[in-house]
Order: sequence, then C-alpha cells, then structure tokens
Amino acid sequence: MNPNPLRHQNYTNFLATAKKASLVLILLVSTLVASADDFGRWFDGRTLRVDYIRRGNAAGDTIELSRFVEKSTAWSGSRTTLIDPFDNGDYRVSMIDVESGRTVYTKCYNTLFREYRDTYEAKHQSREFEEVVNLPWPQAKTLIVFEKRDDRQRFVKQASFVFSPRETAVEHVQQSAQVRDLLLNGPSERKVDIVIVPEGYGPNDDRRMRDDLRRFADYIFGHAPFASRHTDFNVRGLLLLGDEEGVSNPALGRKVESALGSTYGVFGSDRYLMTFNLFRLHDLLDAVPFDYIVIMVGADKYGGGAIYNFYATVSTDRMAPLILTHELGHSIGGLADEYVDPDLSYNSIHSSRFEPLEPNITALIDFGAKWRNLVAAGVPIPTPDNDTLPPTQCGPVGCYEGAGYQATGIFRPTMHCMMRDYAPYCPVCSQRMNDIFDLYTK
Repeated sequence: MNPNPLRHQNYTNFLATAKKASLVLILLVSTLVASADDFGRWFDGRTLRVDYIRRGNAAGDTIELSRFVEKSTAWSGSRTTLIDPFDNGDYRVSMIDVESGRTVYTKCYNTLFREYRDTYEAKHQSREFEEVVNLPWPQAKTLIVFEKRDDRQRFVKQASFVFSPRETAVEHVQQSAQVRDLLLNGPSERKVDIVIVPEGYGPNDDRRMRDDLRRFADYIFGHAPFASRHTDFNVRGLLLLGDEEGVSNPALGRKVESALGSTYGVFGSDRYLMTFNLFRLHDLLDAVPFDYIVIMVGADKYGGGAIYNFYATVSTDRMAPLILTHELGHSIGGLADEYVDPDLSYNSIHSSRFEPLEPNITALIDFGAKWRNLVAAGVPIPTPDNDTLPPTQCGPVGCYEGAGYQATGIFRPTMHCMMRDYAPYCPVCSQRMNDIFDLYTK
C-alpha cells in the first residue's frame, strides 16, 4: 500500500476428472496435499505464467483467463515448501493434480483490485485489472483454482481452469528486457530473488538508470533483517529506457507514455504510485528469475506503493532508502500499514468483526493468534502510548491503539515501527520477514 504520510511522507480441494469425450469436469472434495519433497513428482522445473483479467466493483468480481505463457526461465520459487504456510492475503491460487486429486501447490496474494473495491468509485463503476501469477510447470493435467475470501474470511472458489502440459495452448514472449546482475549468491531455487525494474527513464538516462539500480540494490540491505541476511538474496535489474522521461501525474495534468504506464494519484491518493500494466511488466521479466518485483521510478516526487506477493513501487526521492524498506514489508511480508490516515479512499479495508489477516495488526478478537506470546508479563492490553519515546525506537512490545489507517479499534505491536513511521522493523514484523526469507532458502 502507499507510503506513510506521517513522516515525509485447507481451501476445500477439488478432484477434477476430465473426460475427453464429454469435456465434463467433476469437482469432488479431497483433503490430500503435496508433501514437502514432492516437487520432482509433480513439476518438471519450468515456469507457467497465467495472465487473467479481474473485472468488478464493490459488489463483486469475476476472472477471465487471458493466456498461458511458458516463461524462458526455470522455476525460481521454493522447491521444498509447495503449500503456502501463511494465512495471509485475500486471494489464493491452488494447483490440483487431476488424476490423484492432490493439492500440489498453493500461494496467497493480494491485488490492486482489493483496494479498488473499497473506494467510492467502486460503488458506482466496474473496472478491469490485469493480474498475473507464476506457477511451477505441472507434469500432468492440473486444475488451477482461483479463490477469494468471503465475508467470513474463508476461501471460496471463484474460477478454475484445466491446464494440460501436452494439450493446452501456451504462448512464448518474443522479446524481454536486458538483465543486469546486481547481487548473486546462489541458485534461484534456494535464494530470495528480487528484480528491480526501472520506470520513467528517458532515452538519455542510461547512466542515471544504472547508478540508481546499484543504489536501490544497496538500499535493500540498509536495514534489519535484510542486512544480516544479504547472502540469502539474489538481486537483478532490468536495463529499460522509455521514449520519454518521467511518469504520469494527474494532479499536474501530466500524461507520460512511460515503459510501464506508472502513475501517481492512484485511487485519489497523490503519493500512491502504481502501474496497472501487469502483462507488459511480466513480458519484460520473461527472462528473469524472480520472487519479488520492485519498480524503481526515476522521479524526485515522494511516492510508492506495494501489495503482498504482487509488486512494490518506489520513486527515487531522497526518502527512497526508507520507503523501499517499508514497501518491501508489504510486498514480501504481507505486513499492514500501522499508521492512521482517515483520508485514504480505502481506509475501511480492515473494518471487520474478524481479526485482520496481516500479522502485525489486531482487533483484539483473537490476540492469542497474533503476538501475545511476545508481550512481557505485566504489560497491559491495550497498552498506553508512550509519547516521549523517540520515533527511532520501537519501544516495548504491547498492543497500542491506532493502526491500519484507523485511530480506534485496530492495534499495533509497538509505538514505532518501519510500517508506521520508518523506525526499525519491530519484533513482530522482523519475525514475519525472517519467516518469509526462510521459506525460500531452507
């Protein structure tokens, strides 16, 4: 989600039996899931990209398949943890082997549409959003199931598509961008792979772009827990120049045909800097192994944004070292913003009678499932604010009111944190980030 304005700003598995003569799919309940050492049994090492359109408004949404793509690179994700262990994100994609009925892969994520549906515009107008998921290439016929959470936070099936590696038509990307290695520490399947994509650099900006790529790679490891785990990462950058310098900014009446069509002012927030051109972005990344995407926008205006397992966007403003770390908390860790901002068009995103999904905020409905074990004996819940604590210090772990854009009813772990006002990551956020790193490296 967009940068902090306070300082500078087991889905029920389905067994699908495809009968060629009748083309009938029968979905039956199954509780079978892939074990941690099953990668070679179910997958062949390639990467399957699924492009689709999500169309909807506040009342609901649908999914329409656009195409299957065989990526040029091998599968770079975990080959040991195939079932997502984190109950985070409002959406999930599952892969179910048709013959056995086993769920062989799952991944949770969020989308830009999730924020759009809570805006005023979505109450009156539907929009289309490009979305992309990368999956390990199956060895046999597989049912790909897209799920979303219902109003009780349970995953329910939204759409499904059969993919047969020997029958389904796939496309190949004809041209992708040149890649520059910035940090290589080992094979992609055992590392956290980040790719930095330049945006807003004009035809005469090659030197500036290359210098900024190096700086952004360094910024990633400027704060804990990234700093102590830099050997667990690979970082690559694209070499990408557009025909025009800069990006669009509706507040200034400026429209720029940049490489990715990034724009400030998304959903009415001037600082919210995102792109809607996901198909174009992933075409450019066809030859790059990656787990996470950072879009580096060559602009001196403060801005950025990030969505869990989707992408992060950060401008090259002087606050970039801090903004990048904050946005990676969203895109990698699935962490919530901990600040209060009643002016955001989607500020009711955490209003619910259930616990928020994000690990670093709570509504005190099931605090025991959050960070209760990290609170020292004697600390009251809720915890009174300590307004004398410097903003560079997290302070003791407790349960402080004001988070998730809301002043009341939602609580955060510490007085200050990277997800609130650019202090260090608090213990709760650091633990989640390290758990994610472990998923890719253990």
